[in-house]
Amino acid sequence: MPSPLAPTAPKTALVEAIDLVNAGKIGEAMERCRDAIRRDANDVNMTALLGALLLKSRETAMAEKFLRRAIELAPDFAKPQEDLGLLLEGLGRLEEAVPVLQNATRLDPQSELGFMALGRSLAGLGRGEEADAAFEAAFELNPLRKKLAYAAEHHKAGRIEDAEKAYREILEARPDHIDALRFLAGIVASKDRVEEAELLLRRAITLAPDFTLAYMDLGSLLSEAHRHGEAVSCFERASELEPSKPRPRFMLASSLAQSGRTFEATDTYRQVIDLRSDHAGAWLGLGHNLKTIGHQQEAIEAYRQCIEVRPDNGEVYWSLANLKTYKLTPADIREMKESLKKESLSEQSVVNFLFALAKAYEDQADFDRAWDYYKQGNTRQRGSEHYDPVETQVTNDELIEVFNESFLNKRTGIGHADPAPIFVLGLPRSGSTLIEQILASHTMVEGTSELPYIGRVATSLNRNRADGINYPFSVRELNAANFDALGREYMQRASAHRHERRPRFIDKMPNNFPSVGFMHLILPNAKIIDARRYPLDATLSCYRQLFAKGQSFVYDLNDIGEYFLQYERMMDHWHQVLPGKVLTLQYEDLVMDLDSQVRRLLDHCDLPFEASCLRFWETDRPVRTASSEQVRQPIFTSSIHHWRNYKHHIGDLMEILDPVLPKYAKYEPINQ
Repeated sequence: MPSPLAPTAPKTALVEAIDLVNAGKIGEAMERCRDAIRRDANDVNMTALLGALLLKSRETAMAEKFLRRAIELAPDFAKPQEDLGLLLEGLGRLEEAVPVLQNATRLDPQSELGFMALGRSLAGLGRGEEADAAFEAAFELNPLRKKLAYAAEHHKAGRIEDAEKAYREILEARPDHIDALRFLAGIVASKDRVEEAELLLRRAITLAPDFTLAYMDLGSLLSEAHRHGEAVSCFERASELEPSKPRPRFMLASSLAQSGRTFEATDTYRQVIDLRSDHAGAWLGLGHNLKTIGHQQEAIEAYRQCIEVRPDNGEVYWSLANLKTYKLTPADIREMKESLKKESLSEQSVVNFLFALAKAYEDQADFDRAWDYYKQGNTRQRGSEHYDPVETQVTNDELIEVFNESFLNKRTGIGHADPAPIFVLGLPRSGSTLIEQILASHTMVEGTSELPYIGRVATSLNRNRADGINYPFSVRELNAANFDALGREYMQRASAHRHERRPRFIDKMPNNFPSVGFMHLILPNAKIIDARRYPLDATLSCYRQLFAKGQSFVYDLNDIGEYFLQYERMMDHWHQVLPGKVLTLQYEDLVMDLDSQVRRLLDHCDLPFEASCLRFWETDRPVRTASSEQVRQPIFTSSIHHWRNYKHHIGDLMEILDPVLPKYAKYEPINQ
C-alpha cells in the first residue's frame, strides 16, 4: 500500500484518483480516495468513487457502506444510487434494489445501465410489465443493447442461425462488444468450430480482463478439448475474480482432477464445500478423488454426505457400489427402490440406481435378481448411446487395408524416437489397471491415465480435407517428418499428465487397440501391452459396468460379443504384420503365476526387475479406474470365471463367442 499522500486540493485529488483508475491502478486509487475522506469526511465525490471501486473489487460490504454514505451526503447524486442498485441486485436483494434503481434512473434518465438493472430486478420479482418498460427504456438509450436482447431471444428459442447473424451484426458495429463475443462463441462452439470459439473468447478476455463468464466459458471449451492445463488456468482466474462463488472453484476442482492433479483437486473440492456445504457435486467429486488416492473410508463418508444433500442422485449410489470392495446395505437397497418409484427422477439416475441394485444383489449372491437389474439398466442406457457395429467393422476393414505388412515395412525407422510411452490396451475390464499398477510400482515408470490423445492425433489428419480423404487413408500421404511431428504432438499432449520425473509413463486407454499400426509409425520405440482375458469374463464384466463415458458398445450383449470378435481380429492382424511388437498378457496367467508374468512384462518393456512390482498393492498412487480398490490388495482369483454365475442368461453371447473360445481352452473351467 502506498505511503500517506500529501494533502491536495479536492478537485485535483479526484482527477488524480480517476487517472489512477484509468491506468488500472485500482488499489492506489482507493487509497487516494481514503486519504481524501480522512481529510474531509463529507467529500461526496471521493466517497462515491471509493464505493464504486470497492464494488468493482467485489468488496461488497464496504462498498455498500460508502455508497450509502455518498447518497446521504448528496441525495440527488445519481451515480452512487446506480452503483448501490447494481450491488443490491448482484446480491439478490431485489426488493431493496428496485427503489434505489428507480431513484437512480429518475435522477439520470440517460442511465442505460440503471434501467437494465432495474428491469432485471423487476423481472426477478415477477413484475413483468414494469420490467418490460425498464428494458425498453434501456433499449431506447442503446439500440445495440436491444439487438443483443433480440439475439439472445433467438438463441434461447433455438433459432441458432438468426442468433448468430444478429451477434455478428452487433460485432460489425461494435467489434469490442464483449457480450456479443461471448454469446457468438457459444454458438460456434456448438457447431464444433472450436478454434473460432476460442479466438472469440480470448478476445473478450483481452478487452475485459475481469470478465468472469468468458473465463468460465473458455475453461469449459478447453476442458472439452482435453486441454486441462489451460482450463485450470481459466478457472483459477475465474475463482480469483469470484472468490465467494462456488461454481468457478468447483469447475477448477473438476479440471484439476481431469488433469491428474488429484491431491490439488481434493483440496479444491473441500474449498467448494466450505463455501457451500450442500454442494452435491463437490461432495461427489470429493468422493471420487478420495477413492482415487485410496482413502476409501473418507470416500464413503463423502458419498454418504452427497446422499444426505441429494438422495435422488443415482450416481452416488453407483459410486458406492463401484468401489467393488464395498457392499451396499439393506437400507440402501430400500431407499434406491423407493427412489425408482419417483416420476421426477432423471433417466441417468434411473440407470445408475439399476446398476447399483444389480451390484448389491450380486454381492448377496442373488444372481438372478442381479441379472434382472443389469438387464434393465443396460437396456435403458443403450437407448441413449450411439453405437453401430457395422461402422466398427468397416473402420477396422479400412485399418487392415491401409496398415498392411508392405506399408509398415516400407516405413521402418521413422517417427518420433522417444521410448517413454508404454501403451496398455485391450477390452475394458480385462486387467489393464492391474498391469498399470504393476508397472507404476517400478521406479522408472509413472502411471498417468486413460489418455485420449492417440485417437485425437489420428483424427487431426481429417481437418480441412476438401477431397474427403480421411484417416486412415490420409496416412498414405505422410512422410517421415510428418510421422515424427505426430509423435511429438502426442508426447506434448501427454506431458500435461506426467507429474513425476520418471523416464517412462503408461497410457492405458483400452480403445487404442485398433491404432497399433499408427502408434508404431509415430512412436516406433513405444512398448505395447495387450491386456487379454477369457472372452466370457471380459465381455460380461463390461456388461456389468456402467462407464462414466465412452464404451458405447457395452450395453448390449450382441454388441459386446461382436466387438470382442473385432478386437480379436485386429490384434491377430497386428501380430501378423508387426510380429513381436505387442505383448499379450493373459489375465488368468497373471493371476495364477504373478512372478513369471511380471518378469515377462518387464522384459518386454526393457525394464530391470524390481521386487516392488510383485508387491504392487503397496504402491501409493492415484488410480482413476473402476478397479482402483481391487489393485490395492494382493492378487485374488475370485473374478476368474465369474461368468458362470450368469451362464443360463447369456446363451446368445456364448453363441457369438463360440468361434474364438477354442483359443482359450486352457483357461476354461474344469467343470462347466
